[in-house]
Amino acid sequence: MSDQLCIHCYVSGKVQGVWYRASTKTEADKLGICGFARNLPDGRVEVHACGERTKVMQLLEWLKRGPRLANVTEVTVDVLPFESHQNFRVS
Repeated sequence: MSDQLCIHCYVSGKVQGVWYRASTKTEADKLGICGFARNLPDGRVEVHACGERTKVMQLLEWLKRGPRLANVTEVTVDVLPFESHQNFRVS
């Protein structure tokens, strides 16, 4: 089993307009994770995160809580093979 992987998540709840994406980038940068976070038109946030398995799982646990003003109601996650990104970006 590889020690690196990617996760692709859709985060539902009150996750737009509460610094969710910016806070996700801060957490990802702390953990050395690359990928992206972006708002979706339906109110969810999409997160794609790649890196060391234990660090990605730490980020996933954080995504389930989010920043102080967020109210996360659901996180769906798919585990994918590792792919390299240059950094973690917010769009």
